[in-house]
Amino acid sequence: MERLLALWVEALSTEEPDGSTLRDSLALLDALSLLCPFSELVRLGFYVLPLRGPSRFFGGEEAVLKMARETVRDVTGHEALLGVADGVFCAELAAREQRVVAPGATDAFRRAQPIEVLGRKDLATTCRRLGLYTLGSFADLEVARVSERFNKHALELHRVARGELDELVGQRDLRLGARLGHLVGEPSSKHEQLGLFGQRGAGDERAFAAAHRVRRRLGADALLVASPRGGRAPEDRATLVPWGSPLVEPDAKAPWPGQIRSPSPVTSLAHPVAVRLHDQHDAPVLMSARGTLSDEPATLLLTSYARRTVCWYAGPWPLVERWWVLGRRRAYLQVVLSLGEAVLLSAESGRWWLVGIYD
Repeated sequence: MERLLALWVEALSTEEPDGSTLRDSLALLDALSLLCPFSELVRLGFYVLPLRGPSRFFGGEEAVLKMARETVRDVTGHEALLGVADGVFCAELAAREQRVVAPGATDAFRRAQPIEVLGRKDLATTCRRLGLYTLGSFADLEVARVSERFNKHALELHRVARGELDELVGQRDLRLGARLGHLVGEPSSKHEQLGLFGQRGAGDERAFAAAHRVRRRLGADALLVASPRGGRAPEDRATLVPWGSPLVEPDAKAPWPGQIRSPSPVTSLAHPVAVRLHDQHDAPVLMSARGTLSDEPATLLLTSYARRTVCWYAGPWPLVERWWVLGRRRAYLQVVLSLGEAVLLSAESGRWWLVGIYD
């Protein structure tokens, strides 16, 4: 688990009808992002940020804690409770106790906590009747015993007690990111990438919130994502667009004479790498004007020292664009190498280029 600095600001934990709590929370989040761009507002009044990067940059954990405390005081006029531990769950407990848990000591810190910190009164009552007073004693129970005596939700709490989950279910306000985005006038995205079963988890919410902060602070062009488009070669069929832009589906019916067919490489190189292709006599394999090879390829030289034996190849597929002017002439070759790699090569201007890598 990641070592986190947690800040608990009691004055910002209760929402005011005039909306001042949200505005102050957003202002504090922006200020903390100057210390660490990955600062998160978990729920009203509760912030976390990774500690490793800022401590290296600012000269240690004590310096970061001091700057964070002063930031809260300057922005909100309130005092914050600070704590450090691994994971969101333990970091909040450490903040409540104003404790900096030493590296590697989070497990012992968690096990010593009373069973009530899991937030379930019924579970705590049953555990105390069984003589289980701490998270450590609850964590030591076998999973089968927990499933026999408790409900399904208790199994998740058991994983938290064992340190397998770093936060409680419901510890994070998943709607807060959207509310903050609405506060600054960010439109909700009509197209979003969902999880395997259509849901968006806590990790997705954190990523979206971080993306919003980067875009708001650095501008729309600061965060780019890949988007498909029409083209003949694999490297031509994708472009970078600002994050949050409307998705534009490429016209599948548009004619692209000479288009390289499926499968496409998993990785298309924005800057092709120059390579050499030799035949069985270690002579360079050349591409003729008619799009034929001078000989069958036998060896691919990635560098002067990295050589791969060619086990199989397909092609070449010539491609001529804008032939009525000084057009671009190239040809593509699919190659399978001796170590199992599959690559896409391009011949252009008398040289061979590595332009794609298959999975």
